[in-house]
Amino acid sequence: MAWVTDFAPTTVELNACIDCGLCLPVCPTFGVTGDESASPRGRIAAMRAVDRRLVEVDERFAEVMGLCLQCRACEVACPSLVQFGRLMEGARAEVAAQLPDWRTVATRTVFGRAIASRSAVVLLSWVVGAVQRMHLASVLPGSAAKATALRTIPLPVPTTAGHEWLPEGEPIGTVGFLAGCVMDQWYSDVHTAVIQVLRTAGYRVVAPKNQTCCGALAAHEGAAYDAAKMAAQNVEAFDGFDLVVVDSAGCSAHMKGYGHWADGGDDLASRIIDANELIATLLDADLLPHIEGDTPIAVQDPCHLRHAQGIAEEPREILRAAGYSPVETDPAGTCCGAAGAYQLDHPEMSAILGMAKSTQVRATGLNLVASANPGCEMQLKAHLDSGTVVAHPIELYWDALRSR
Repeated sequence: MAWVTDFAPTTVELNACIDCGLCLPVCPTFGVTGDESASPRGRIAAMRAVDRRLVEVDERFAEVMGLCLQCRACEVACPSLVQFGRLMEGARAEVAAQLPDWRTVATRTVFGRAIASRSAVVLLSWVVGAVQRMHLASVLPGSAAKATALRTIPLPVPTTAGHEWLPEGEPIGTVGFLAGCVMDQWYSDVHTAVIQVLRTAGYRVVAPKNQTCCGALAAHEGAAYDAAKMAAQNVEAFDGFDLVVVDSAGCSAHMKGYGHWADGGDDLASRIIDANELIATLLDADLLPHIEGDTPIAVQDPCHLRHAQGIAEEPREILRAAGYSPVETDPAGTCCGAAGAYQLDHPEMSAILGMAKSTQVRATGLNLVASANPGCEMQLKAHLDSGTVVAHPIELYWDALRSR
């Protein structure tokens, strides 16, 4: 038996890899281990072996696929344009389907079902918010202690879906807005900043009530059919919007690949725009003001912004417009080790990469960092000094704009 799901890697996709090895130097897990099986080329070799029925999807295959961060740095280095992120999602869907165990059930329950339920996420947010206020997070064991790196969740828990915001001044159009899942409650300040900046530029912003989680976490964790259901629901929810704005790098990267996940997905994918992209365009068009200043700020590039979407200059443009002077921390854009649920599944590797990233930030001597992805923010705050502030570039711009 080779593949059993509708999302499995295809022979054509696998054969696109020419085994050149240019991916090896940019792969974080290969850099730590030096093990070929921990590289994109090695993982593709394992997938090919299954595709050719030379080996089965077994525990060793699951280990090889599981160690990947899915940072997609290899896609940028690849001369053959191998869609490695898609291959990994397909391989993990096969592991989940062929090796069902307690973890598979838990993964599907959390990332495939619960995270798509707004009421379930709100309930979880109430619990986490209460734990934060009772100062219990710091005494939680193991990976649960990472709750200390979360922002304080507002109580009552805010919800963005089902609301709309009218523009200030001359209207220039209407955009849809992804509320998302944990982003909506845990990083509501980011949503507020993005919405207010868009209103300032003249946009009416609408967050449809019938939208759901983008499905990225489900896809990354092998819950492929659940990810497809979420994509289909969002295709319906955002029908009719010329642009759909997304302010989490992981979410915007995934939704730009919706053509693989749902009928009509290509159409929605073509209308997805990361908030950094849109606001940088508005600044270029002088629809938003530039604020003078040159306060230094360290910049961390989320993998799904820089590698998956090719968005690197836009956050820096927004920071400069907010009166900051961006300071580079890592020209290579190496993964910080957060990678969604990866920090829970592979805490040791995640910690190694998180400490390396924090060392790069500390080398700047700055205690203010810009990052456009919630997982990256959590990872940075977990490994940096408690006095270090990590914020979304658009948050910083909105703060500067309203304090003029």
